[in-house]
Amino acid sequence: MSADRYPFSWPVRVYWEDTDAGGVVYHAAYVQFLERARTEWLRSAGIEQGRWRQEMDRVFAIRSMEVDFRAPARLDDALVVDVGLSQVRGASIGFVQRIRRPADETLLIEARVKAVCLRASDFRPVPIPARFAALLRVHCPA
Repeated sequence: MSADRYPFSWPVRVYWEDTDAGGVVYHAAYVQFLERARTEWLRSAGIEQGRWRQEMDRVFAIRSMEVDFRAPARLDDALVVDVGLSQVRGASIGFVQRIRRPADETLLIEARVKAVCLRASDFRPVPIPARFAALLRVHCPA
């Protein structure tokens, strides 16, 4: 996939806590890397999730995730997590993500993630507020 499909990148370093006994990244750690990058991308778009919860009674929750594991990362690897949007709908956002090791240009992970907007007080789906949906759609391919 082209670089323009992923307009946001977040650096990640692999630490001991991210690995199994063999020094290879444990599969659940990749999910954490993906989450951190999505959170930072949202923050860069003006959506601070803590403030959103407090001021707007809104949260995002993951509805579905498909992860394709291509190659392993190892202790001390410097990685990059890329984030892009595949769709913005009334109450949901579709993300495309990948994790790569720039040092040797290896693609490690590709993921498709769907997040839904919920009312924080009762966890019911609600539309993404219009001004934020408009901000997000700017980054979504036509």
